Amino acid sequence: MDVLDWLRAVVALAVTLSLIGIAALVLRRLGMLQGALPGQGPRRMRVMERLSLDPRRSVVIVRVDSEDHVLLLSPFGERKLARLSAPPPPVAEAPVLRSESQGEGA
Repeated sequence: MDVLDWLRAVVALAVTLSLIGIAALVLRRLGMLQGALPGQGPRRMRVMERLSLDPRRSVVIVRVDSEDHVLLLSPFGERKLARLSAPPPPVAEAPVLRSESQGEGA
């Protein structure tokens, strides 16, 4: 195999990868691929937690807007177990500042 064959193989690989990338961009623009585009705003749905019960079944908590849904996933289908209101986001506590006179014993 000479240099020309190697160059031809590298160019063919680059063209193939470019076509795959262009197809992915077109499908995303048309809304056929999952995932938010920049500028569309925050996502409304997200998986908060997943617990495997056994190799075939699991329980997931899915947050949609301000509600949590508890779902059982199995090979036989999905089942909604509960619908809960989402807890409020945690509030960050302000750091406690100590003055130098409080930190040292007098």
